[in-house]
Amino acid sequence: METLVVLLVLVVVLIIPNIKVVPQASSYVIERLGSYHETWKNGLHFKIPFIDRISNIINLKEIVLDFKPQSVITKDNVKVQIDTVVYLEISDPKLYTYKTTNPIAAVESLITTNLINLICNLELDQTLNSRDMMNLKIKDILNEVANPWGIKVNRVEIKNILPSRDIVESMEKQAHAERERRIKILQAEQEKMTSILLAEGKKESKIRIAEGEAQSIKLIKEAKADSAVITLKSLETLSNMANGKATKIIIPSELQNIANLTTTIREMIGNKKNEKQP
Repeated sequence: METLVVLLVLVVVLIIPNIKVVPQASSYVIERLGSYHETWKNGLHFKIPFIDRISNIINLKEIVLDFKPQSVITKDNVKVQIDTVVYLEISDPKLYTYKTTNPIAAVESLITTNLINLICNLELDQTLNSRDMMNLKIKDILNEVANPWGIKVNRVEIKNILPSRDIVESMEKQAHAERERRIKILQAEQEKMTSILLAEGKKESKIRIAEGEAQSIKLIKEAKADSAVITLKSLETLSNMANGKATKIIIPSELQNIANLTTTIREMIGNKKNEKQP
């Protein structure tokens, strides 16, 4: 009976506490007699009492590190605050446990150093327009250094690049001036287009009038009506207008010339008739 009790005590004290279940997305780093022995993945495991111990429990999920904004000076001596987020995961629990004392702090230090080295070679405009390039470059640098620590950097995101207040105000003024310049250019282009359209309209009108006059002259020539015929027709029209009710008719000089010519012809015809009479 006493033996059974002792066995039960041993089971409760020694065996049950050393039965471990590793959950999903976790790993246990096991040491045996002070040295690395193995890495437990998810499932049921048993460690030898007093010999094995759990050195580290590793979370294999992706880790999001939102670092404090870093103060960096650009190539053109502008001070900016860089707000960076790093997404990483632990790819090797053994290396993560034994290669460095504080891997997360080491990654943060790497980001600060590489941001300074990268941005000090870029001007402010390049910095603001080159986020994708900087993200990829910092990611490659971090992976090159952090992989031996059992860390894999999935991506780096620069959330904000904040210049000092006076630089922001200067940029706002510059942007406002640029918008006004573009508005003036658009207005000038619209006025120019309006002037061109008006000039083209006047030109088109003159061309149509000229074409109409040319068409009229062509029709007159086709009807074989020369200037003398037109003048005589005009004279007949004036005579019809008088209709015997007016004693005087004011005749234009051209019509008078035609009238004088007509009178002369009539006189010559009359003289010839008189000569023929005995």
